[in-house]
Formats: sequence, structure tokens, C-alpha cells
Amino acid sequence: MRQSSVRRRGQLDRTEPDWLAEEVPVALVYNGISHVVMMASPKELDVFALGFSLSEGIIASPADIYGIDIVPAQQGLQVQIELSSRRFMALKAQRRALAGRTGCGVCGVEQLDDIGKPLPPLPFTQRWPLARLDRALDRLQEVQPIGRLTGCTHAAAWISPDGALCYGAEDVGRHVALDKLLGMRARRGGSPGAVLVSSRASYEMVQKAAMCGVEILFAVSAATSLAVEVAERCGMTLVGFSKPGRAMVFTHPTRIIEEVS
Repeated sequence: MRQSSVRRRGQLDRTEPDWLAEEVPVALVYNGISHVVMMASPKELDVFALGFSLSEGIIASPADIYGIDIVPAQQGLQVQIELSSRRFMALKAQRRALAGRTGCGVCGVEQLDDIGKPLPPLPFTQRWPLARLDRALDRLQEVQPIGRLTGCTHAAAWISPDGALCYGAEDVGRHVALDKLLGMRARRGGSPGAVLVSSRASYEMVQKAAMCGVEILFAVSAATSLAVEVAERCGMTLVGFSKPGRAMVFTHPTRIIEEVS
């Protein structure tokens, strides 16, 4: 964070200190080749790199990454990722020009045929008591220390079926926050639960979560039509407008339990 001076409405004749969330260009560099530049908060970039690599299908497991180094660059930061030879060869074969992408699931795709690729079907391993969602919502800001001071970050959290907030991440970019969470989950190992995001659910949010085997995605805001279509096809339970006492289940409602006995 950085401190700044601001003037408030009704008090424009004087300044007072305030905090700003940092936003910097972050380049993900695989085996010496820059693959993508994202605007992100400059923290937890190792788990961001891991989560992005998983959610984009660049790697199949954390073991495909041999090392991650974060180094300053002239205009921002570089995350230098050492991939296994097999995964790097596959990446070069399908590499897309993604420089400048800021989270749109279509920006940088070279061909229209690259949009909407099939996702592996998700398993059906759990039921989620909707009545316990409020507990997790009440604690979502706990993973947003920067957001509490600046009002400028999105959050993504892993929540258990009893409503506990297990862990989470924040970032100025909602897609980056989700990638950070997916990287954390990969390191901690799988456990029953769901993803809760503080933003809307877009096509790419659903796709990223599905690529990492997430069965249930709760979004505080709305879901786009394409997000609903993708969730329906891959078997994800997508829930929007997740707020205290309220939720809208868009797809695969059989994973959701209305009441807790």
C-alpha cells in the first residue's frame, strides 16, 4: 500500500492522509519466455503463478514447476517460472499472445475456435448447506487487509461446508485473486468446500475454477450468461447474489442443501 493525500467533499480546503492499493505490471515468464503481463497487487505472487499455471492448463500439478523467482523489472515485476521440459514444450506448441491481458477471458486469444474449449466434467462429491453460507460471508473481509483500508481489492476464499473461511487471497484484479486462491489450494491439498468470490462470476472465473476441480462457486454479485452456460456444461454448481439471507442457484442445484437438520 501507499499513502496519499486526499480532499473530501465538504472539506476541500484541507488535505488528510489516506491509503491506496498498489497496482503493478506483473510478467509471468516461463523458462525465459514472457507469456503474459497482468496488472496485480504485488504480493503472494508465487501462489498467483502457481494458480494461473493450473487454471490455464499450462501445468497439470504443482510438481510440473521446478522453481519460482520474483525479480524487479524496469516497469514492474517478473515472476520467473521454471517448467518441466515436457510442459514447456507443450506451452510453446499452443502459446497465445496474451501480453497486456487484464482478466478478460477472450483478450489475447488468436482464434475464435480457442474460445469455449471443452472442460473435463466435474465430479459430484459433496453437498453444501446453504444456511451456513452467511457465516463465511461475514468473515470474507478477513482475507482483505488491504481492502479494508482502501476499499480497492477483490477477495477469493476457500470455505468449508460448515461455513468456516479456511483461507483466501485479495488482489486489485478479481481474476488474479482467484488464481492466488487456486494456487493456495494446490499447495494445501484438496479438502471439501467451495470458492467464494467478492465479485461477479464471469466466463473466465468459472473456467479457471473448473480447470482446478472446483465443484461449487459462490459469487457475491451476478453471473454472466456465458458463465452459466460453461458451469452447466462442466457440471459446476454456480451460485450468484450470495449475500446474507440470499442466494440464487444458477446451475446444478443438487449439490445445495436448503436447510441444515
